[in-house]
Amino acid sequence: MIDRETWEGVRSLLDNYAQVRADDIVVVLYASDSYESAAWVSAALELREIPVKRVWMAPLRDDGFLDRLMSALPPPAALSGRLVVMSFERDTMSHGRTLTTALATYDSRQCSVFRAISASASLFSGALRVSPKELSARNTAILNRCMAADRLRIKTRGGTDLNVTLNKRYRWISNRGAARPGGVVVLPAGEVATFPATIAGVFVADFAFNVNVFTDRDARLHNHPVSVWIQDGRAVKYECDDLSTSRFLEACFAKPNAYNVGELGFGTNFEVGDAVPMNSHINERRPGVHLGFGQHNQRRDVVGYQCSIHIDLIARGGIVWLDDDPMPLNLECVVPSLQPHPRNLRDEDVFASESEEFESNDCCGILTHDGFQLSSPPA
Repeated sequence: MIDRETWEGVRSLLDNYAQVRADDIVVVLYASDSYESAAWVSAALELREIPVKRVWMAPLRDDGFLDRLMSALPPPAALSGRLVVMSFERDTMSHGRTLTTALATYDSRQCSVFRAISASASLFSGALRVSPKELSARNTAILNRCMAADRLRIKTRGGTDLNVTLNKRYRWISNRGAARPGGVVVLPAGEVATFPATIAGVFVADFAFNVNVFTDRDARLHNHPVSVWIQDGRAVKYECDDLSTSRFLEACFAKPNAYNVGELGFGTNFEVGDAVPMNSHINERRPGVHLGFGQHNQRRDVVGYQCSIHIDLIARGGIVWLDDDPMPLNLECVVPSLQPHPRNLRDEDVFASESEEFESNDCCGILTHDGFQLSSPPA
């Protein structure tokens, strides 16, 4: 059975994100862990009498996937509308290069690609019920203030107190679920992020974590917050009352360059309320501040280090003071902007490899030719 909120999220995906029309053809890709999500979307399309084919894939490595995918794709000349490709996985984002190869014969204006990670009932019942238009208005409100600022002071109810300086050489990223020709929309959406030029202070993650490794750990941190002391853009000390969480963080921070703060992010998806237990991008989209340690979100020629891990520590809410402006930005009460979304930033294509024709729009993770490169679980 599917509840009302989850069904609303399915409909929002089709209507607000993919904007599926009667003359479109839809191909749904899914891993075994996301069969239920694929089934819900397929059922909604069938009710609308929109042609849909489903293609199973194994995460990360699947030698037969290209052949199965090619057999499901219509000839480009047979399209009267668009080809809409949707993929659903829980922990991974696989086969990016294979998908690029399969779609190479289609005009980019004929193709729309949507890739969902953290596929689950929570993805639909929460994060996807917000439209890209709503997310874009909130992202714009934050970007218009932050992109003009040089200094930020960030505090949270949990005890965070950070001093940040910004530099315009570091691009801002805006994940808002908006599709564009030749692009890949990564879902769930709802975040703006950048690389802090300098950052120092204490950060208290009292909401959740999200890390690009396989783990079945409970990601919620409200019962055992993590405190991180930061100097010169690096974590110099961290504490957590929960021994198991401390050991998990120790394994993550043991990677080379993992102590570096590679991302300053602000979640904007106001339909994400309480943290979900699974390691998930859903938690990262919750309105509030998060810091990504390890891999950064900039080009290699701009930030000169690489890291095999990216762990986001997420706080609930946050108040941001900008330069000498006495009016702070409350991340839980962002007033949507009526202004157009900024154009002078790469607002959709983050971590797009030079070898990839289709670019993605996520603010974290490591995108390779096989998708998010997941290292082995920490011991």
